[in-house]
Amino acid sequence: MNVKDYIESGIIESYVMGLASEPERAEFERYCAQYPELVAARRKFEEKLEAYAAENAVPPPPEVKVKVLEAVGQETRAASSSIPPKIINMENAKTPVRQSGMLRFVAAASVLLLIGLGYLYYQAREDNKELTAAKDRLSVSLDTTRNILNRIVEEQKVVSDPNTMVVNMVGTTVAPKSSANIYWDSTSTNVYLIVKNMPKLPSDQQYQLWALIDNKQPPKDLGVFDATDDKVILKMKNTQKAQAFAITIEKKGGSPSPTLQKMQSLGKSLQSQ
Repeated sequence: MNVKDYIESGIIESYVMGLASEPERAEFERYCAQYPELVAARRKFEEKLEAYAAENAVPPPPEVKVKVLEAVGQETRAASSSIPPKIINMENAKTPVRQSGMLRFVAAASVLLLIGLGYLYYQAREDNKELTAAKDRLSVSLDTTRNILNRIVEEQKVVSDPNTMVVNMVGTTVAPKSSANIYWDSTSTNVYLIVKNMPKLPSDQQYQLWALIDNKQPPKDLGVFDATDDKVILKMKNTQKAQAFAITIEKKGGSPSPTLQKMQSLGKSLQSQ
């Protein structure tokens, strides 16, 4: 068996993502026991998936816990302060007290009490603003995580659909080690790309995917992408027809026509057969 061709067929991605049939899984596991390079390639793809999940995970803001604990402490203190004070009967006190002095004392105490209550109200309002802001940040984080999970589920539905065609893209003479897989549903026109081996480019360049339809029509632009490790599955532009798919290196932002001298990878679809 040619191990390299077997790896480039897309069986590793299908096995890890749960898309392979039972016979394919049994065959793959049997070959893994014979060929250590299959195990190494599988681990490499699993590590990319783990890195993708870790990179896109959004932890809750740490200040949420602090604010919640502070709020609990404030509630406890407020409950303790609500206990009515003990009343001391001063009717039998024998020390004479001037009425005017008592009035001034009560007035001063009232002013201090009002100032204290005003400060507590202001502090409580500011704390409430901070808690509201932390809640909003947490809500945004949860929405982001939910969107990522929904996108992954949707992409898995596409690649596991029986109408989805897997196109194995191999390197050209310019870049013999470049490789990728296309998951294409010609019915829904969805195109997904899994980059397997493509080096990072300078900041002023990008890879661009093309659909080669026939000799009478120019290649169709399917979008640009960067070969970064944090993007395992890339959603590209849709296409109804494609005799083959090609990847070229273009200037950042893409080009209206491919630079054939810089073609990195090429794969033929079943429509070309």
